Amino acid sequence: MRDRGGYTFLIVLMMMTILAIGLLVAVPVWKTEIRREAEEELIFRGGQYVEAVRRFQAKNPGAFPKTIEELIKGRFLRRAFRDPMMADGKWDFILQPGTGSSSAATAPTGGSRSGAQVLVVSSGSLSSIPNARILGVVSRSTRTSIRIYQDNETYDSWLFYYGQDPNAHPEIIHLGRPEK
Repeated sequence: MRDRGGYTFLIVLMMMTILAIGLLVAVPVWKTEIRREAEEELIFRGGQYVEAVRRFQAKNPGAFPKTIEELIKGRFLRRAFRDPMMADGKWDFILQPGTGSSSAATAPTGGSRSGAQVLVVSSGSLSSIPNARILGVVSRSTRTSIRIYQDNETYDSWLFYYGQDPNAHPEIIHLGRPEK
């Protein structure tokens, strides 16, 4: 009788070992899959903001929204989407060049192959920008992405804005961000 108890214990121990090894392999794959899904969601949500600004512009030629609430109230955007790459869900906003004061801008953070520039401001600083004209959004996350999107490898360089040329890589100028 004692021998059977020993064999049962050994079988249970081996099954637990196999299960633990399986989990060690599955957890990184699962985390990668979750991150890939978040990247897809980032692209979808960024596209929703671009489409909302495009529709706003079509209805109000020459004008751009000053706040996200303006897009929601005008029914250009169903709701304020959260940034899936940030725990707090807050975006940085891309503003039309010429918005804000040039003295608030810091040095550019990226090279420009097109000569174009985009201004980026945090959601907390948006209300302090006089005559803000929102073109789109960009994630605040500086993590390296799994996917390369429009030749960019970090989420904070995945730009989503109205009038964007996917083949041009504008210079990113952050308004009010302290230099690193």
